[in-house]
Amino acid sequence: MHKPVFISGIGTDVGKTLVAAVVTEALGADYWKPIQAGISTGTDPQTIASLVSNAHTVIHPEAYRLAMPASPHIAAAAEGITIEESYIQSCYRHIRSGPEQKTLVIEGAGGLLVPIDDQGRTVADMVQWLGAGLIMVSRNYLGSINHSLLTAYYCRQHAIPVLGWVFSDQYLDYESQIVQWTGYPSLGSIPHLENINASVIQSLANTMRPALEKALQ
Repeated sequence: MHKPVFISGIGTDVGKTLVAAVVTEALGADYWKPIQAGISTGTDPQTIASLVSNAHTVIHPEAYRLAMPASPHIAAAAEGITIEESYIQSCYRHIRSGPEQKTLVIEGAGGLLVPIDDQGRTVADMVQWLGAGLIMVSRNYLGSINHSLLTAYYCRQHAIPVLGWVFSDQYLDYESQIVQWTGYPSLGSIPHLENINASVIQSLANTMRPALEKALQ
């Protein structure tokens, strides 16, 4: 069974869903977002469905669909729900019980240390529950060096297996420094995009595929 690939990042709105689409397309993988908060204006699985064009991907239903666009622990509390590790694990086992064992791309919610319950468990804990390799998304903006280094430091201190970075957007050219200072490789860089569609995702997937396949060996 292939080890799952977990997509998280250095914060909210850094391009995780865009990267998840590229990685899913590149690997012909399945996709799963365990926790979706904020569903009134569309969901990340719906976005993935519109961007991934290969014939192999299955998009699995979320374990938790929460109405409020907020941190999962806040959105869940608003509905009287407690996010449970056991239920996420049960959903994961169901997904992996199918006869065709493709790579599974899992997308987190917000940044790596976003809390998912009142006990302070985070997206980072979910990465470890699911035994996944982590791809960290860093968007180029003022302050992202600090956020990237803090995220990498946490991963190293907590023995989270990191596959590498994917950088998105454009600000200044410091991706190589983040790679050097963290010791985690770059798997690719996505420029600022005015229009995102399935054709663009396919092109990016073709470019990034060799690095992704090498990281998963």
